[in-house]
Amino acid sequence: MYNQIFLTNVIRVLDELNMTKIELAEKANISLSFLSDLTKDRANPSLRIMEAIANALETPLPILLEQTNLSEAEMKELMSVIPKSNLPEGLVRVCGTLTKFQAYQVHLWDTENKKQVLTHKKRKEK
Repeated sequence: MYNQIFLTNVIRVLDELNMTKIELAEKANISLSFLSDLTKDRANPSLRIMEAIANALETPLPILLEQTNLSEAEMKELMSVIPKSNLPEGLVRVCGTLTKFQAYQVHLWDTENKKQVLTHKKRKEK
């Protein structure tokens, strides 16, 4: 899903900046054919490549990964093809911005939940 969000945003920012794929490829120091494959969802960018593209677009990478102009229906469709989580039932991964105190609390919860994940994995291995 993040690949789709990233690619959608790259194409949107290219349009907003009136930048061509050729210019982006040169600024990001990647080949035009690889960039073309990326924007057609035929290749998976590494974190290094995504960072180079974000820098070339002068756009923070988290913005390219977290915001999208996809409709809710399109996002639901994309989410339907995401592999099922290997986390135990009742646990989900989330990302957010927290105060230091909230982050500390989440760290404590995370430590406890990781124990549950390990227990779950051990049970599956038996």
